[in-house]
Amino acid sequence: MKSDFDALMQARNLDALLVLGSAEHNPPMYYFTGGGHVSAAALIKKRGETPILFYNDMERDEAAKTGLPTKSFSAYPFMDLMKEAGGDQALAGAIRFKRMFNDLGLMGGRVGIYGHVELGSAFGMLTHFQRIAPEFELVGENGMDSVFIRAMETKEASEVERIRNMGRITTEVVRQTADYLTSCDVREDEVLLNEQGQPLKLGEVKDKIRLWVAERGAELPEGFIFAIGHDAGVPHSTGNPEDLMRLGQTIVYDIYPAEAGGGYFYDFTRTWSLGYATPEAQELYDQVRGIFNKLWEDFDLNVPFKQYQRITCEYFESKGHKSQLNTPAPTEGYVHSLGHGVGLNIHERPFSGLMTGDDQRLAPGVVVTSEPGLYYPEKGMGFRIEDTFWVRPDGRMEMLADYPYDFVLPMKKWKK
Repeated sequence: MKSDFDALMQARNLDALLVLGSAEHNPPMYYFTGGGHVSAAALIKKRGETPILFYNDMERDEAAKTGLPTKSFSAYPFMDLMKEAGGDQALAGAIRFKRMFNDLGLMGGRVGIYGHVELGSAFGMLTHFQRIAPEFELVGENGMDSVFIRAMETKEASEVERIRNMGRITTEVVRQTADYLTSCDVREDEVLLNEQGQPLKLGEVKDKIRLWVAERGAELPEGFIFAIGHDAGVPHSTGNPEDLMRLGQTIVYDIYPAEAGGGYFYDFTRTWSLGYATPEAQELYDQVRGIFNKLWEDFDLNVPFKQYQRITCEYFESKGHKSQLNTPAPTEGYVHSLGHGVGLNIHERPFSGLMTGDDQRLAPGVVVTSEPGLYYPEKGMGFRIEDTFWVRPDGRMEMLADYPYDFVLPMKKWKK
């Protein structure tokens, strides 16, 4: 939570934080500002003090909406800085930042650097800054263990409600996708037909999904997965747009939209087979569903998340599948970790990998996914079930959006 920042900064001996970039699609900046059209901004937070947002004059009204104390870059006239820097724009930027820090009473110390910016120009400016201001030590943290990721790990009630709302939007889009697919006509060769009577391609379905998400005021900044057959067996294959939609093939539908402007995500997966499923596919799906249900029943407060990854590996190995427990980098069977935190980033703490620390726990306030799966690309099939859960303050696990787990979706215009 934001209230953890000063303690986290103290623990890492950080005197200040510098966040660069726009307020949208930039989680560290968004976390303090709440988004909005504030581009090429800078935010400085001294330990123990409220952050200050620096902005361009053209966006003064948007900057004011953040509710943070603000200061215009025009207080540091760039033409004057360019003259002082001999026309070197990166050096001019470095001079400006040194003056910004000094004006806030920072004459030196350790400063953590964060944000989403163009790397080359930022590197040039920061290199000059370190040269002209050696009294400051610039610190680049591990992105998956930074003070931001640590603070974001535990969600406030208002954050959970925004994630829950994204779950509602997600399941509405998934339901609309299922209704569309099951209402299609089917050719004799079991290929679905589109509204024009032509073979329905996977890319057409994905186009509709993008539209349905946008109609609900959400975005897909990280893309999404809608893959059939062989590609369903490759966990992060997004699907071949030219593939034809067919009956009896597994479809992995992993969708993770976010609030417009780079806000909170939701993460969700279902696996479908249209019309019917082969006996082997049904058996493998039932195994995935079985461990998913067991985990949901067994999740317990403050247990290290990786413990459930081990349970999942052991379960799948007992069924004859490979897993990371005893096979380095398997490409079939159970090939990934169980879940991760969700928030302003689609992947946040706590993580569930076997090598993660015991401090990554199912603690009150965390929002995590559970997503066991099995993958056999050479058999033309893959399976994953995923829901997003909140560990409530009372320790109970609450699923944030409910949706059926039907594997076989009956076709409304087809009989076997």
